[in-house]
Amino acid sequence: MTLTQLSYIVAVDKYRHFATAAQHIYITQPTLSMQIQKLEDELGVILFDRSKTPVVPTEKGIRIIEEAKAILSGARHIEDLASHTEKGLRGSFKIGIIPTVAPYLVPLFLKPFMDRHPEVELVFHEALTADILSALNEDELDIGIIGSSSGQQFFEQTLFLEPFQAYVSVSHPLAVKEKLRIDDLYAEELWLLNEGHCFRDQALKLCKKDTQRFKSNSIQFESGNLETLKKLVEQDFGITLLPYLSLQSYHPQCANGVIKTFEEPVPRRKIRLVHARAYLKEHHIRALHECIQECLPEELKGIEEENLVH
Repeated sequence: MTLTQLSYIVAVDKYRHFATAAQHIYITQPTLSMQIQKLEDELGVILFDRSKTPVVPTEKGIRIIEEAKAILSGARHIEDLASHTEKGLRGSFKIGIIPTVAPYLVPLFLKPFMDRHPEVELVFHEALTADILSALNEDELDIGIIGSSSGQQFFEQTLFLEPFQAYVSVSHPLAVKEKLRIDDLYAEELWLLNEGHCFRDQALKLCKKDTQRFKSNSIQFESGNLETLKKLVEQDFGITLLPYLSLQSYHPQCANGVIKTFEEPVPRRKIRLVHARAYLKEHHIRALHECIQECLPEELKGIEEENLVH
């Protein structure tokens, strides 16, 4: 019995299909099938019922697969201990990060982190929150950077509290106000991200709804990219809400867009580091947490938790 064989049965259990599992772990299906057959012969048990589609683990197979997951997790912990040496951190560090944070936060800490830890291989995966949490549960990622609560089964550390700001076209009635109030916002007037983005849900929670209220134009558009929403505003179309970091490179009054802050209490979201295992990659996680906090703009340091949008 080998760790590789154990990883193979975990993969088949996850994908419930030999060919799909083989594709995801980068081996041929015959090799995968042969190795699992060898393990079954060695143990004297059938791990999967191959007569069903999709394949399912047998009753004994379910118990063995759970033990295999625990053994593989322990093996990763040993690798993690070995990756922390007197000379510093090394090894792969897989980070999941949501799209409304990635393009604005990663450039702030990437070079400082790599200067301090040149032997660490950073692997970034940009994805929605639900996909990041699923990947953490499956040990496909070491850490996630998200903007909403992850649930009780995960470990969380606060990175920073990020204010919401409005980006308004110059012809919009709100463009003349010095600061906005939350009551100024109507869901029917906002450009929004696609469903699945936590920032969309948070923006909608801030807004009033008025089914009799219509956009000042006849366009309906939802995007997966904040930069697209900015461009719509700059074409003299309406208003959108944006996180603070996404507007740091913008002049307060751009060609056709005006950045508006909110009156106190300013709505904010909590950006978090989340991980599924208490002990895995703990030195890497600590180093990343410290580096990000040091690289933040001064305006985001030391903000107290109030008026958070969950």
